[in-house]
Amino acid sequence: MSEQNDGATRLQDVIGPNGAAAAGDRVVQRAIEAVRTHLGLQVAYVSEFVDNDTVFRHVDAPGLEHLIKPGDSRSLDDVYCRHILAGRMPELIADTAEVPMAMALPITHEVPIGTHVSVPLRMSDGEIYGMFCCLGPFADKSLNNRDLGMMRAFADITAFEIDRERKAQRLRREKEARIQAVVDGAELGIVYQPIWSLAENRPIGFESLSRFTAQPIRPPDQWFGEAAEIGRGVELELLAIRHALANLSAFPRDVYVSVNAASETVLSPLLAEMLDGQPLDRIVLEITEHDCIDDFEALEGAIAPLRARGLRVAVDDAGAGHSGLQQILKMRPDLIKLDRSLIEGIGDDPGRRALAAALTMFARETGSRLIAEGVETEAELAMLRALGMEKVQGYLLGRPVPLDAARALVTEPAAHRKVA
Repeated sequence: MSEQNDGATRLQDVIGPNGAAAAGDRVVQRAIEAVRTHLGLQVAYVSEFVDNDTVFRHVDAPGLEHLIKPGDSRSLDDVYCRHILAGRMPELIADTAEVPMAMALPITHEVPIGTHVSVPLRMSDGEIYGMFCCLGPFADKSLNNRDLGMMRAFADITAFEIDRERKAQRLRREKEARIQAVVDGAELGIVYQPIWSLAENRPIGFESLSRFTAQPIRPPDQWFGEAAEIGRGVELELLAIRHALANLSAFPRDVYVSVNAASETVLSPLLAEMLDGQPLDRIVLEITEHDCIDDFEALEGAIAPLRARGLRVAVDDAGAGHSGLQQILKMRPDLIKLDRSLIEGIGDDPGRRALAAALTMFARETGSRLIAEGVETEAELAMLRALGMEKVQGYLLGRPVPLDAARALVTEPAAHRKVA
């Protein structure tokens, strides 16, 4: 160990303040910089074994960039790595002149290499990723096992970060493959849940909902959430909207279809392109995740041309804390959907009744219309009638069903309908 650097490097210096790890690449780069400086050597790098080569992924070699830089590679037949892994050469070589095998390799004289310290980077599954290495042109017999121990500690940090990044990349590839399979195949279907007018005793619209047959079997929101994680949320939502609207002509002219879209999708010009030529007066755009909307002006600007052509806008989850009144005021929706948490047990809960009544008045004053979602019992329906609620949706009135069953709801005789 060089005396001027003795004790100057600590693991905390690389990990960062309060033990919080920086971004993976930054941690690896800081690790090799710290070790190279600590050992007083000229070159430090992290390499990856790729087929029969060692590829330099991270490099710290100030002033020697012409000799080694990220992306360069060497054949494993020409370097120390295999010999070190096989135990034929030590991990710490303070003086290569004292190691015959090192002197027999042309690279020792070509670089030249007088000091060499290298330890393997082992992943959590036991795989050897590559090497964590420092070297210099001159011998340095002050280097000792304490330095080697420090080198191994930093190599462990580096291996952890690389392993974590590799796992993240592998997970992302798996997500990409799942979403691509849905996009490419027939693994996304649409069902329709009726929205009833109590005054007319008939469905006046249907909310389109996605159903996935792809593996793994899981709720739709997890599919859309995963697509959003990898930057394909807009693509998947547009696919669902396209499928839903493809059946719009199957319903009578006075029945609308509601489609769901996150704010990112609404802001995408691709949505307006998709809706071009559609009968917008028969479409309701239900904006989800409106708790995360930061730029209402941009959202309004994207929707305004569509609303001018007849598109209606709805927000959901009102009364659940998810959609604040201030946000509703800013968006000026045509429809406000009351959350199931407000509807459940409303007949026995004065607080729920008071809030529902207040939102009914709020909707009237702002020119919106209310839809009570999640109606599941006759008692809930009776109380909503008493409160003057005109439009309802929920399992009591109809579960999400395929197109043919949904179409039958608006074509069968009125006497056969569920709501009396």
